[in-house]
Amino acid sequence: MSVPVIAGLGTAQPPSAAQDELWAGYFSRHFSGTTRSLAERIFANSGVSRRQAAVNPLLEDVSDWPTERRMRRYLVEALPLGKEAVGRALTAAGLDAADIGLFVVCSCTGYATPGLDILLARDLGMAPDTQRMFVGHMGCYAALPGLGAVSDFVTARGRPALLLCAELTSLHIQPATARVDTQQIVSHALFSDAAVAAVVLPDGPGYALREVTSVTDTSTADHMTWDVTDAGFRMGLSPKVPQVLSTHVRGLVDDLLARHGSTVADVDGWAVHPGGPRILNVVERELALPPEALAASRATLDEHGNCSSPTVLLILDRLRRAATAPERILMLAFGPGLTLYAVLLDRQG
Repeated sequence: MSVPVIAGLGTAQPPSAAQDELWAGYFSRHFSGTTRSLAERIFANSGVSRRQAAVNPLLEDVSDWPTERRMRRYLVEALPLGKEAVGRALTAAGLDAADIGLFVVCSCTGYATPGLDILLARDLGMAPDTQRMFVGHMGCYAALPGLGAVSDFVTARGRPALLLCAELTSLHIQPATARVDTQQIVSHALFSDAAVAAVVLPDGPGYALREVTSVTDTSTADHMTWDVTDAGFRMGLSPKVPQVLSTHVRGLVDDLLARHGSTVADVDGWAVHPGGPRILNVVERELALPPEALAASRATLDEHGNCSSPTVLLILDRLRRAATAPERILMLAFGPGLTLYAVLLDRQG
């Protein structure tokens, strides 16, 4: 039986700004009192030097916008970004939009009906019988169940499928008058915007998807939240998240690799979602990885911040473009639940 293969990736990002510029030009005034000094330390230690924003706070302050206005802007910004990423992925895979059998869109930063899946399918010229799926509010790990859905479709139907992850976190800066806590400062210091698309085919050269697996610890469901408020979406991020990851990540990875006759030592490419420097440090420690193993993840955090669901695909793109592309890649991402997802990929062709 053929194994589904990631045959093309396409990325698209809005203009970037330096973290120092964002702090000096906006956030240093957004926070006040003792909160300001705390925020300055968090920004400085975020592991981020540049971020991308469709709505740059240095140019346009959306913090006092109601959610309705933010959602209208979401559609304006997300459509061209998604179209660019999808177009590049299709070109890389040598396909036309009309060839796609299933189109999956992951996004937790905006809503519209008709959604991005319908509007992009229309604008790109997908066939009327193209099936669609929209995945919302899974957050930072959504790309991996998204890959699971498209790979299952490809295996069952023998037709190409397409995944798009598109997030505009810049639309959700909270008002200065809102309750400010450490969790909120961390989210403002880390998050960024991006869109990444992946084409999956029944066979051919690329990275074969061997398995998608996950574990959810529902006893810690309150550790990561994304609440819809009258002033956009508000992030809740407990400092206990790294501790929960440390409890589960080794078992998840070892069990996955064991099912494929492998160990951690057999993985030469790691795409680990950089929820922040502490997250990467925990994964490195628990898996006993050498310092260079997470270089691509740290570099992505440094250059792009945490873009939520597209981030792990940005890391995969960086790995596959390396001078020596990895033979075996393990992707890890984490999000609400608390949920840990893992995907095992092997290069072929």
